[in-house]
Amino acid sequence: MTLAVVHSRALVGLHAPPVQVEVQLAPGLPGFTLVGLAETEVKESRERVRAALQQSGFGFPHNKRITVNLAPADLPKESGRFDLPIALGILAADGRLDMARLASAEFAGELGLAGDLRPVRGAVALALGRRRDGGGCLVLPAPSAAEAARVPGVDVRAAGHLLDVVASLQPGEAAVPLPQASAAPAGPRPPLPDLRDVKGQAGAKRALEVAAAGAHGLLLAGPPGSGKSMLAQRLGALLPPMHDEEALESAALLGLAGAAAGKDIHFGERPLRAPHHSASAVALVGGGSPPRPGEISLAHGGVLFLDELPEFPRNALEALREPLENGRITISRAARQASFPARFQLVAAMNPCPCGWLGAYAATGRACRCTPEAVARYQGRLSGPLLDRIDLQVEVPAVKPADLLGQPDGERSADVAARVAAARALALQRQGCANAALDAGAVEAQARATAAATNFLRQAAERLGWSGRGLHRTLRVARTVADLAGSTTVELPHVAEALQFRRGVIGASAAGMAGG
Repeated sequence: MTLAVVHSRALVGLHAPPVQVEVQLAPGLPGFTLVGLAETEVKESRERVRAALQQSGFGFPHNKRITVNLAPADLPKESGRFDLPIALGILAADGRLDMARLASAEFAGELGLAGDLRPVRGAVALALGRRRDGGGCLVLPAPSAAEAARVPGVDVRAAGHLLDVVASLQPGEAAVPLPQASAAPAGPRPPLPDLRDVKGQAGAKRALEVAAAGAHGLLLAGPPGSGKSMLAQRLGALLPPMHDEEALESAALLGLAGAAAGKDIHFGERPLRAPHHSASAVALVGGGSPPRPGEISLAHGGVLFLDELPEFPRNALEALREPLENGRITISRAARQASFPARFQLVAAMNPCPCGWLGAYAATGRACRCTPEAVARYQGRLSGPLLDRIDLQVEVPAVKPADLLGQPDGERSADVAARVAAARALALQRQGCANAALDAGAVEAQARATAAATNFLRQAAERLGWSGRGLHRTLRVARTVADLAGSTTVELPHVAEALQFRRGVIGASAAGMAGG
């Protein structure tokens, strides 16, 4: 009776806990038993491993009883990443591999029936887990190894076939080392749309600059064709580049969702996620079995654009409350719990009424045909607590045809991005995070508001009936406006501008019905 142990990792959210694949070959009635809280795709590995060993010329120990235990037993195991460790464990228990070499590395990979290795989901998360536990060697299929090689402190080795891995685990000088994986070079990035393409909308462009500088949420409200979507799509060109750890975390989340989630996103590029308004709450915040990240986590470090905001299901929008507040989502189920980071920048767009033309008569000549009750019901689809968590709420008015046919005006994205980068650098130097991420205990100390600014903000909050959250969020926006101006303190003009962004667009357009 022989026993071999192969090291691998599972995935629980973004965490990759270690797993020991224990394989025992014993005399007795031939059989292949796999235990250890394995999902269906893991149990199916028995047939893939059997075929891969036979097709690779190793044969299969048909006259032995094979028992495979995935420890710890109470940790759920899913996906085909355990195929390679199980195959290596059978060969090691049969005396064909060097146990010392086997113990010095971790393995993950799905096997084809011919023994070829196929990529696995979550390669970056596996490498981050390996680094967190001290680093060392990690063997992955070649495509997955190219992703994991971006993680420093881990010796990632690439393999294309089961035979390659077995050759590297032979005793003595007979071993043929696997090549060290190198990160795939990033191709040329497509040019991002320029802010100068948006004609008019000077106020909305300023709001976009403030949102980019402080990582604030932004709600754009206006009639159809006023430029809301164009503005949102140009936010990415204003944002500063991601730092290395932030880029690795984003890549790990995209890898957990599968290759398709990040196929159009270069490493280090801030993601822009724009789900359709038919998306469910699970699609937005994550879920399933096993739990997988939703759109808010796939947008981590980037932008989540929700167009036609009132058309989203009410329960889906309400599920955004906690992630907007704390930058993390915890998905709890009866059998397991998974937590994913979700520090995204929300940009939402909406029409002011069901027909869309409320308040647009002066510019377009089109009158709103909605009743006040219909307008109230439409705007009422957005709850007060959700709106309270969106820092900037800006009206995007209709643009006259004469202005649309004129020459582009305003600054280019590169010029605005330079100011945004300088303001973001001031915030990071002062407090180590963007202004939107300041908690309630730190925002007053870091804002450094003058007495006049503080008194003005207090009076505005009392008159407008703001919540404590609304007061602090306005102070964060004022701090960002001051950073853009290069001021070390928040002055009264900075608070006044932040107040204009916070006054809200829901319900404020009702007066425009008279003009329509």
